Amino acid sequence: MDAPVRDRLLTEGDIPPQGGGPGGASSRRTPLLRWDVRPQGGGPGGASSRRTPFPWGERVPLQDPILRMGTLTTILVVDDEPRIVQLVRDYLEHGGFTVLVASDGQTALRTARTGRPDLVVLDLGLPGLDGLDVTRALRRDGEIPIIMLTARTEETDKLVGLELGADDYLTKPFSPKELVARVRAVLRRAEGLRSTSDVIRAGEVELDLPRMEARFGGRRVDLTKTEFQLLATMARQPGRVFTRAQLLDAVKGVAFESYERAIDAHIKNIRRKVETNPRAPRYVLTVFGVGYRFAEPDS
Repeated sequence: MDAPVRDRLLTEGDIPPQGGGPGGASSRRTPLLRWDVRPQGGGPGGASSRRTPFPWGERVPLQDPILRMGTLTTILVVDDEPRIVQLVRDYLEHGGFTVLVASDGQTALRTARTGRPDLVVLDLGLPGLDGLDVTRALRRDGEIPIIMLTARTEETDKLVGLELGADDYLTKPFSPKELVARVRAVLRRAEGLRSTSDVIRAGEVELDLPRMEARFGGRRVDLTKTEFQLLATMARQPGRVFTRAQLLDAVKGVAFESYERAIDAHIKNIRRKVETNPRAPRYVLTVFGVGYRFAEPDS
């Protein structure tokens, strides 16, 4: 991994207080993943210093409520950078998750088959069998949720990953706390997909599938069959990013133009019907360079 990328990874402002005596702790912003020197052990005058990847010296419990509300769920973290793996593992474990780790693609596939994790956090830039190849293999074996981590800036990598079946992505540098939140959101969406309800509810939005009726805040909205199917596809998994190709596949049973940019015209019509201000949408959001997503209820 390139040094400039490595030095920027996982920079986060919410750091446990540092230094000071009683009442004297400071809370300066510190990069989480830079090597730092902190006193370790020893009595008065006898403290020794060694390098540690944790700026505060020891691992401390993280008190943020977003990290304490986890369930006994297993996450597989796959990355070839040990410091990233350790930091992400600590945040997930403090969030209540069981964590498995792997540093290459072949090990990741073996661990996924034996450990049966509930979700995979997968770096695309793995040595040998890369993250896209791992995603293909995981998708052949089942529907396990996948969150991609990538230091690549090309939009094509995100598009390919999503179209192979990844559920979400984060671009490095990223906040570990945001990763935990994304893990929870993807797991909620996966649980929602297992529901056999004929009605999709996302906040104040209600979609009656058999009747093909849409209501926004109790107000009925008339949609065409194509518009309803596009909306239902996204609303079934709020927060998930869909590429145009994925949305095109979702409505392939409908008489529909066979080119991806036709999706943009239908999204424009949906917004005109359901949004108070189509230029500042609340429900159907654009992910620039990638596609669209339906807003999560709490956003």
